[in-house]
Amino acid sequence: MASNLDTARRVLRIEAQAIEGLLERLDEGFDRAVELFFQCKGRVVVTGMGKSGLIGRKIAATFSSIGTPSLFLNPAEAQHGDLGMIVRDDVLLAISYSGESDEVVQLLENTKRLGVKLVTMTANCRSTLAAASEAVLDISVKEEACSLNLAPTASTTATLAMGDALAIALLERRKFSPEDFAALHPAGGLGKKLRRVESLMHAGEAMPAVTASAKMPDVIYEMSKKGLGMTTVLDGGGKLAGIITDGDLRRLMQKRGGEVLALSAGECMTRGPVAIRPSELASAALRLMEERKITSVVVADEQQRVLGVLHIHDLWTLQLF
Repeated sequence: MASNLDTARRVLRIEAQAIEGLLERLDEGFDRAVELFFQCKGRVVVTGMGKSGLIGRKIAATFSSIGTPSLFLNPAEAQHGDLGMIVRDDVLLAISYSGESDEVVQLLENTKRLGVKLVTMTANCRSTLAAASEAVLDISVKEEACSLNLAPTASTTATLAMGDALAIALLERRKFSPEDFAALHPAGGLGKKLRRVESLMHAGEAMPAVTASAKMPDVIYEMSKKGLGMTTVLDGGGKLAGIITDGDLRRLMQKRGGEVLALSAGECMTRGPVAIRPSELASAALRLMEERKITSVVVADEQQRVLGVLHIHDLWTLQLF
């Protein structure tokens, strides 16, 4: 009797081979499918029964997450009122290993009436569904990982992988950017990593700022009031001239004592501080702070007009560490 580890190795090997087998069967049908989805003016409606339906739900969710509006339609429920989920300008992605699933085949009459184009993922390229399709994707496998060769295992893995291939091809076809991804994933771990600096920075009245002519007592008051351990120093046009940090103050006091209080911000500031654009991602800001060994970074536009200040504590709340 095979050990659990032997069984696991055999299953993983068979499923890996199932995905490898897809490579040699990729053809122009894949290109047609991607183009149909890209040109779709409605939604990509994914359908399938049983295990194919479960994989279809994941594919629909992946499509939607990368900018291709998609939904899953249970083909059995479709015959009891849910056909209304399919409208003109949609594209139907049907998943059926046999290509003859009754519930899915029954959708053909309605899709033809509406002029909805059909893409099929199947192991039977001569099936009813394949014959009615604009594009056919061959997802056949040599064997299932199930020791009885019955339970859908390698075949569902291959189907899921083909769905991912379609999704990523669409992502690249649409030139989908990290900013686009951030807009669709505002919550959760991914959303946190993709938050932009402008949504986290201390701006307006919360931003510590003094003019270069301000005397140091006023500078110290501003730093204490805003509580970020630093202040920006602005020139007459509101542009970044420098910064003063708690560390700068300590070093100045050690070196010059009480006479520091008679100096101006311009005489005490650090010139040419590092700044970041408001459109940068929070993860990029964290990386910059770690590289420069700083706890705050100024947020400025291309003209060096100061827009805010981002503190490392603001990033801790996102749990990016």
